[in-house]
Amino acid sequence: MNQFSRNLLLWVIISLAMVVLFNLFSQPYSQQASLAYSDFLAQVDRGDVKEVSIQGQVIKGKTQNDTSFQTYAPDDPGLVDHLLERKVIIKAEPPEDPPLLMTLLISWFPMLLLIGVWIFFMRQMQGGSGKAMSFGRSRARMITQEQGRVTFADVAGVDEAKEELAEVVEFLSNPRKFTRLGGRIPKGVL
Repeated sequence: MNQFSRNLLLWVIISLAMVVLFNLFSQPYSQQASLAYSDFLAQVDRGDVKEVSIQGQVIKGKTQNDTSFQTYAPDDPGLVDHLLERKVIIKAEPPEDPPLLMTLLISWFPMLLLIGVWIFFMRQMQGGSGKAMSFGRSRARMITQEQGRVTFADVAGVDEAKEELAEVVEFLSNPRKFTRLGGRIPKGVL
């Protein structure tokens, strides 16, 4: 498996884990029937509502035949009095807070995503010859006696370039011969 496939597989697994965590800690899907507020008031007037539980603006309840329902209440100050007149059992509960882990996940997700993208790009950049973040590392290698020496005969290429390089090597090994004739090595050669 090559590097690209491994990276792609890693990101797919991370994405699936995030989706599973989100679904696991999100509010469970309500099995209760959703009811319009006007229909809810009509059922209360008919005497079909047995009990309600009020959590902030959300009203959950049961009808006389034990069917569950849920509705959203606008700011209605007379609702509780209306329910008490119709002899509906009322339970008041504080609004449901999202789970702590879900809150932390939502607040930290953008930062974790940015860090993940940064790590991904740093790993991609290291795949090239530049090797990002390897500033002070030497690329020098030790050559042992067993590895042998590379000569001009071992190098394939343009013969004229090899001849010019041979002249440079000769100048470096015997500079007096060339300086006696007034020659000097060009600045850009080395």
